[in-house]
Amino acid sequence: MSPFLRSLIARKPIVDILEDRDHPNAMKRALGAGDLVMLAIGAVIGAGIFSAIGTAAAGEILPDGMVVRYGAGPALVFSFILLGGVCALAALCYAELAAMIPQAGSAYSYSYATLGEFVAWIIGWDLMLEYAIGNIAVAVAWGGYFNSLLSAFGLAFPDWATHGYRSVLLSSDPAVHGLMETAPRIMGLPILVNIPAFAIVVAITWLLLRGVRESVRANNIMVVVKLLVLGFFVIVGAIHIDPDNYVPFAPNGWRGIHQGAAIIFFAYIGFDAISTAAEETKNPQRNMPRGILGGLAICTVIYVIVGIVATGLVPYEQLRAADPLTRALQVAGLETASWIVAFGAVVSLTAVLLVFQYGQPRIFYAMARDGLLPRWAAKIHPKTRIPHITTFWTGAIVAVGALFADENEIYDLTNIGTLSAFAIVCVGVLVLRRIDPARPRPFRVPMVWAVTLGGAAACIYVMAGLPVRAWERFGIWMSLGVILYFAYGYRHSKLRRARAGLPPEEE
Repeated sequence: MSPFLRSLIARKPIVDILEDRDHPNAMKRALGAGDLVMLAIGAVIGAGIFSAIGTAAAGEILPDGMVVRYGAGPALVFSFILLGGVCALAALCYAELAAMIPQAGSAYSYSYATLGEFVAWIIGWDLMLEYAIGNIAVAVAWGGYFNSLLSAFGLAFPDWATHGYRSVLLSSDPAVHGLMETAPRIMGLPILVNIPAFAIVVAITWLLLRGVRESVRANNIMVVVKLLVLGFFVIVGAIHIDPDNYVPFAPNGWRGIHQGAAIIFFAYIGFDAISTAAEETKNPQRNMPRGILGGLAICTVIYVIVGIVATGLVPYEQLRAADPLTRALQVAGLETASWIVAFGAVVSLTAVLLVFQYGQPRIFYAMARDGLLPRWAAKIHPKTRIPHITTFWTGAIVAVGALFADENEIYDLTNIGTLSAFAIVCVGVLVLRRIDPARPRPFRVPMVWAVTLGGAAACIYVMAGLPVRAWERFGIWMSLGVILYFAYGYRHSKLRRARAGLPPEEE
């Protein structure tokens, strides 16, 4: 094998990863198992259940009438159960690796130790889709619910200030699409921006820059609020369920359930976000598996219950909206209840933004520490002990993106990137069992062959339910990642330079 190929598959020794974690300049350990479970719930229960559930149930139709994907209808509950099983397999693999390699880089670090540097870079690039790019969709959903909440008080932003250019261009709603003609213009171009989405990302970034402990306290409060509001929705909605809304139960058969699962997968991303907190966790060997598996189990039960109530409350076609749960209550004539749920959704989505904005800078931090990104991305603030520079720039990128984006486009791209990362993590567990069987594993995946290969296959199957446009954009994204790796990461890799006998670059 050529030296070039050997450098691409070179694995970072786990002992080196653990030394990075224990460096004097490392982040502060402040989180326990309870904090991790709350972070998981904060990340998982959000845009998926409050926004993507509508598209998953009703399908997606372009302005020209073309069906992009078929909805699951009331059978959405089976989409949730299918994904719960898929994510459980991936979660078991995450739990083993997180306990064994408790480092901030999440799947990036796991891949570096098991499948080599090039695959690790690809995973790190994939994770940008889950965290930074995915958070743009969360911010857009937040803006929709925030506007619904304002309407309860007779207030509202003008329509041109709550719909980004791409969301207007692709909307199948004639009133929204008409903004292309009625919005104010500058130099002939329509002004179509999402001001609330931009503002919330700026606020979250400010909070995160204050430090991890403050961020976790805020998340815990928001998690309690979101669980109370979802409980309220279930109780009120269950009283007004019309059994006729469950007929037909699966209007598009298994195709609808499969394609619904592919979009509602956005509701599950985030359980892995807590693995980015490994370096800030007390006793991570014990607490990381508890946080990952406990958070996923709680969220799956909540999703199934909410899905049953939402599709029984109104005909599933009525859920095709940016704020499907409030829309369901409004259609059912429960206006006051819809305002309460809109408030809960605003709080819930704020928690998701917080956790995802928390996770992405730590992945950048881990990659920069290995030399694959510029050194400034690995700097830690001397007082707050957080990666402050990457926290700021992640916030800036997400805030600007939220001004213009269409959330459905981003759901697809985020889902396909995250599923590919999950599949590689599953394979990584099996590889590490073969190449390093003697290494202590505080948590071990049961039936490892079935779980790992089954998890990878299940992720690929869900990916197959995404539309062609998602695969095309994913291909473009990955091509950009490969170009950046060879333009910068390959030349500056600390591992490659050390193996080639080159001196380390100056700090």
